[in-house]
Amino acid sequence: MILSVLYCCTFNAVRSPMAEGIMKKFYGESIFVDSVGVHVGKLDPFILEVMQEIEVDMRNHKPKSFEHLSGQSFDYVISLSPNAQHKAVELTRYMACELLFWNTFNPTYIEGSREVRLEAYRNVRDTLIKKISNYFDSI
Repeated sequence: MILSVLYCCTFNAVRSPMAEGIMKKFYGESIFVDSVGVHVGKLDPFILEVMQEIEVDMRNHKPKSFEHLSGQSFDYVISLSPNAQHKAVELTRYMACELLFWNTFNPTYIEGSREVRLEAYRNVRDTLIKKISNYFDSI
């Protein structure tokens, strides 16, 4: 039985908050979900919009780092960036958990019009929805 999941990325500003919000939407009643970054970033306004499109309100998300975890343990730790994977390996060294690496594109790298950039964020969101549902629906 899965009790808790931690998503992590580089700044806890785009990918891991998206994954946290998606996970809470579909599994939030039965699973504790959190997210952190290697560094503390500033919540990206584009995720507010693309997550609202699937009825997930991210306005109250406060980016935080691994240091904010204070001894918590998780059943699953899922890294979404190489930097986060390295940090997650350290975190889970003495934790009995499943460590997964889902290298996920960072949509902040996309330049162009507002719509082009939003489409990149939607693609990341939709990719995360598929990965999360494919993985956790099969457990």
